Amino acid sequence: IAKEVAKLLEMKAQLGTDEGKHKFVLKTPKGTRDFGPKEMAIRERAFKAIISCFKRHGAEVIDTPVFELKETLTGKYGEDSKLIYDLKDQGGELLSLRYDLTVPFARYLAMNKITNIKRYHIAKVYRRDNPAMTRGRYREFYQCDFDIAGQFDPMIPDAECLKIVHEILSDLQLGDFVIKVNDRRILDGMFAVCGVPDSKFRTICSSVDKLDKVPWEEVRSEMVGEKGLSPEAADRIGEYVQLHGGLELIERLLQDPKLSQNKVAKEGLGDMKLLFEYLTLFGITGKISFDLSLARGLDYYTGVIFEAVLLQQENEHVEEAVSVGSVAGGGRYDGLVGMFDAKGRKVPCVGVSIGIERIFSILEQRLEASEEKIRTTETQVLVASAQKKLLEERLKLISELWDAGIKAEMLYKKNPKLLNQLQYCEETGIPLVAIVGEQELKDGVVKLRIVATREEVSVRRESLVEEIRIRTSQC
Repeated sequence: IAKEVAKLLEMKAQLGTDEGKHKFVLKTPKGTRDFGPKEMAIRERAFKAIISCFKRHGAEVIDTPVFELKETLTGKYGEDSKLIYDLKDQGGELLSLRYDLTVPFARYLAMNKITNIKRYHIAKVYRRDNPAMTRGRYREFYQCDFDIAGQFDPMIPDAECLKIVHEILSDLQLGDFVIKVNDRRILDGMFAVCGVPDSKFRTICSSVDKLDKVPWEEVRSEMVGEKGLSPEAADRIGEYVQLHGGLELIERLLQDPKLSQNKVAKEGLGDMKLLFEYLTLFGITGKISFDLSLARGLDYYTGVIFEAVLLQQENEHVEEAVSVGSVAGGGRYDGLVGMFDAKGRKVPCVGVSIGIERIFSILEQRLEASEEKIRTTETQVLVASAQKKLLEERLKLISELWDAGIKAEMLYKKNPKLLNQLQYCEETGIPLVAIVGEQELKDGVVKLRIVATREEVSVRRESLVEEIRIRTSQC
């Protein structure tokens, strides 16, 4: 039917009877957006803070293709698999756009037989989700991932991942936040002692994962009504998933008559206790909450899982941003690389993904509210002239500055008015103007004007580069 409809539409178009009705709408596809210079300037600030943190922790950088073989992604995301974008078969390999950066990373490790690496990867991923663009939910968006792969002593890399989240969120000054922590083994043990059948673990897990968005009553009715869990088992789960705290809660659960009998849960609680000891040494436990409702829907997690949530914005103008919620998440996935290895060799991994789009939407709203002027270029100096017929001299001078690594601009006019040149600096935030005039050329100097104070100094031509460097380093 689709083919026939397409043929008919083609014939209709050729006949030209429908002129004017099919207006081509210029828009970006659903769930995507353009970023202008202002937005990109804000975004680059955020990226810079994140990358410098990753580098501070000794990470290398990698990149992988934007699409993978479809089978690479199949079966790794649980109920979220329906959100994967499949590409049309072009007579070759069946491909899908990457859904995250973790599965491609695991494929990369297995393919190259890498057993030990600390890497970061910043790139776009794609999800056929229902976008909520005001809250930073898109179909095409960036992820900023940091992962540690390799066999190490328990909880040391995991603690470092949490420290990284803490550093980045503190550095970006997004307001108050909490990092919720749990462990898949504690969840699995809890489900077992509450009477959840093995076959329902993952699907019940994805119900629990909704607790940050909907109340317990709704989650309970989904478990019982849609997923066929017994009401008794659901009520037992309810007693646990509403608990959150710190070391004292871990100690209490280690003494819990039911949970402490479960080997998997006990193991998870033992590691959680160790994790909190390391986080205490890092001095960040004030922002960490051991939360039994945290489930994270992805199928590949095997141990510690965590999610950073913004509490509320300190700026009363930014009402929308209160609902932004989760801005980072991650966990331990020890089995994923083994899925790609012919011999099933495992490479233990733990990692974190920073939700840059959500962070970005908050920064954008905040800057709008503050009305702070954002510079979209990094130009240090405008090369200007006070009289006519000095284009050649401006070109010579700007070339010298570019060759010396100075960020410089000039107006593309033969004889621009000095006032227009100065106004351009005011509008774009260029801090300095290097003015060439006939007298200055005779004296071998350049007049350097500081735009903010309107002060002017004569600088010897050979000292100009150094002078610009000194003055812009103070800006």
